[in-house]
Amino acid sequence: MPRPELLPAVAGLRLVDHHCHGVVPEDLPRPAFEALLTEAGGSSPLGGSLFDTQVGFAVRRWCAPLLDLPRHAEPEEYLARRAELGHAEVTRRLLAAAGLGGLCVDTGYTPRPLLSPAGLARAAGAPAYEIVRLERLAEEVAESGVCAGDFAGRVRERLAELSYAGNGHGRRVGTRHPESGHEGRAGMQHVRSGHPAGLARTGDGRVVGAKSVAAYRAGLALAPERPGHRDLTAAVDRWFSGMRPGVPARLAQEVLHRFLVYAALDLGLPVQFHVGYGDADVHLSRANPVLLTDLLRATAPAGVPIILLHNYPYHREAGYLAQVFPHVFADVSLATHNLGRRAGALLAEVLELAPFGKLLYASDAFGLPELYHLGAVLFRHALSGLLRAGLEEDSWTERDAARIAGMVGSGNARRVYRLPA
Repeated sequence: MPRPELLPAVAGLRLVDHHCHGVVPEDLPRPAFEALLTEAGGSSPLGGSLFDTQVGFAVRRWCAPLLDLPRHAEPEEYLARRAELGHAEVTRRLLAAAGLGGLCVDTGYTPRPLLSPAGLARAAGAPAYEIVRLERLAEEVAESGVCAGDFAGRVRERLAELSYAGNGHGRRVGTRHPESGHEGRAGMQHVRSGHPAGLARTGDGRVVGAKSVAAYRAGLALAPERPGHRDLTAAVDRWFSGMRPGVPARLAQEVLHRFLVYAALDLGLPVQFHVGYGDADVHLSRANPVLLTDLLRATAPAGVPIILLHNYPYHREAGYLAQVFPHVFADVSLATHNLGRRAGALLAEVLELAPFGKLLYASDAFGLPELYHLGAVLFRHALSGLLRAGLEEDSWTERDAARIAGMVGSGNARRVYRLPA
């Protein structure tokens, strides 16, 4: 049975993908392709092909026609055509078809060479912005040879340098860091909205936000207090003393994750948190967003946005948090394409409580350009189905539906990250 046509207000949206990653700029054999399809990391003789998943069938249904193949082309046929076209052409076709108006790219996870934000922007025909991964930045500072006593200050300085590089739209104003007792160059005088003027109207390639992967390293049960100088220095000392030559630094201390979050918020940078669904490195029970409740309560007065990413299977909890805390936002990225034909149920459930003005679109595409297209097309169908059902039940008007589509698909992200219209 064919799907209903998209509502015009949804079909015409230029989506802002507020959380995504680079794609692999090379042709991939089948095992490498399947390893990037899901969070499993590869197919298994016990479980069979990862094409036999919701996302695998979605690739055959939605991506095959963009490569000049019939819908539901067999995996072998699809991969052969993909190789024939070459990775650059496949990337161009799939990202162009996603219909994007902007991308916010997390550049902090690069286990292999990936297409840069500038390359993604060219393929998508839309501006790309950067999201700084806080733990990666801290690890780079730690590996630079800085002493423990200077670590916190250098992290703040580096974060400020990235946040304001090339941005001529505002000025920096030092503020007092409670734990250091002195004027910090990384400081920022907050405005009522929680966004400093220096981060407004950023241009292509600029840093517009930060991301924490505390869920993977220490869990989300972060204490609400800003770390004091003594606790912070002791945590850095413990971390540094455990480092070994030739072994990459890995930050996994609750105090330091919390310090990084506050360092970003002090600059007015919106902070993204990985929540819920991820690969086998995450302990799912420690990635429930309700564990952030005390921290969310403590950071609410600053008014700087905090965005809960992915969230499945805790998307209803994320919707609740987005409703009750004024600065909290959510998305259903990563899960959208992995749930495939069930993406509509996912979107409906998060929006049971989440205000329409608090949900953002994101794909969390990584490695495969197919995931950019699938995130967009499945989200459009899910949103169109939800809005059409409301129209049929007289829950809202067509004008309301168009306004909701604009908020969720683009407007909310532009407001949160202060992107140009």
